[in-house]
Parts: sequence; structure tokens; C-alpha cells
Amino acid sequence: MQAPRLTKAVALGLIFSGMSMTAQAHDAWLLPNSTMIDAKEAWLTLDAGISNQLFEFNYVPLRLDNLMVTDPDGVTTKAEGAVLGKFRSTLDLRLPKDGTYRLSIVNNNVIGSYKLNGETKRFRGAQGSPAVQVPAGATEVQSTNVHTRLETFVSANKMNETALKPSGVGLELIPVTHPSDLRVGEPIRVRFQLNGQPAAQLPFSVVPGTAKYRSASGEQRVTTDAKGEASFTVSAPNMYYLSAAVPHGERSGQPQPGAKRYTYAATFEVLPQ
Repeated sequence: MQAPRLTKAVALGLIFSGMSMTAQAHDAWLLPNSTMIDAKEAWLTLDAGISNQLFEFNYVPLRLDNLMVTDPDGVTTKAEGAVLGKFRSTLDLRLPKDGTYRLSIVNNNVIGSYKLNGETKRFRGAQGSPAVQVPAGATEVQSTNVHTRLETFVSANKMNETALKPSGVGLELIPVTHPSDLRVGEPIRVRFQLNGQPAAQLPFSVVPGTAKYRSASGEQRVTTDAKGEASFTVSAPNMYYLSAAVPHGERSGQPQPGAKRYTYAATFEVLPQ
């Protein structure tokens, strides 16, 4: 990862993989103050962190150095002006166009190890960067390619679907039910794809925030059908965290040479009826 603290989270568990499936995992998340903003001059406040409880500021901030914003016309730009705090990053973002925005952090990294002159060396970094180059003469090379996508969706004054279009790279969610119009008790339909193809039989997790105020996690596990589609409902209004992972070429939890891992996570707001 590009930032030291995010790299630390990778070491804890490949950052986004199986996040809400494991009680002790550290989750990386984006938390908008609202996903539907009605205002003559629309502004969004976004918090971002890494924590062992969803949306709690109790571990380290998630840096927003590579946060990208896709606007209602499909134009993607880099977000500027984030403030890095002790436990969270915060960004106030003006939304100048009416419609739906996608806020995404996408990383393509390599994590691995090798032996050189009898000593084990470990490496991690962005794919293609000097940090992940294996020197000549290295043996027992083990590497995992990790493609991660973390995102949320926000609409200003109206909803549209241009920013919801997938890129065709990595593990992606295509909202079928508009992400700024989710209601308690109503079906929430989603479609997953992996590198542009339907992600069939993909298990994913949906977890409500504010877990410290409940006696149970409230996690819901869902699996996509042959078309990569799934539908679920939730029983209470809240901010929800949806996460999924696709491991490849792994045995007994140990990545094999050339293994790939794709992970996805997003924050959604579900409102009362």
C-alpha cells in the first residue's frame, strides 16, 4: 500500500480480505455523514479509519491519499484536502453537480517473500514498484497479488447511475437497487463481477455499524447466484458494511506463487420506511 499505516493493516490480514467474517479482523472503511444530501450547495463529510469495530475510531486512520471521486457525469478526479488525525482521516468534499458520486480507494499490491544467501526476505508494495522487485539469484519466491476496492456512494439532490458503472477490473459490486435509496424491509439487490465476469456463488457479508450498542454482531451472510446477483433485506436503519473476498491458488491458508486475491468492501446507508 502507499501509506505506512495502510501497509500495517495489510500485514494484519491483507487489509480487506474476510474482514467482517473474523471477529478479530481490522476493518478499513469509508463513512459518509449521509448518502443522500439535499442542499442548494451540497457538501459531504467523510471519515475513514481502520478499526476492530465498524465505524469506531479506535485503531489507526485510513489515509485518503488515493481516494478517487467519480461524479454524476462519470468524470473521475483525485480527492484533495483530507486531514489526517490520530484515529481517523476526515474530508469535507463539495458536490458541485446534482446526482450520484462514487468514492473509491483501489489498490493493486504484491506481498511476498524469497530467500537470498540463506536469509528470508519479505516485500510488499504497489505492483510494478521497486519495493516488490525480486533480485537475481533469489529462491523459494512466494507472492500474492492483492487487488482491493473500498468505496461508498453519495447522491446530491437527485440520483443517477453513471458513476455506478463498473471498471471491469478486480472484484466489483454493481448496485441494482440504487445505493442512495435503500430502505428497511425492502429488497436490496446487488450484482458482483470479477474482472468483468459474473462472480457466481460468491459469499459476502453485510454487517450493521454501532456494534458496541448491541449484544450480537448482526452479521448477515449472503451468496450470489449463477449470474453474480443476490438480494437481501435488513431489519433496522443504520450504516451497513458489505464485504467480500475471492482467494485463488491457496492451500491451507498459504498463498502459492502467483496467487491472486481480490477484495471488496463498501459502506451503505439504509433508512427507515
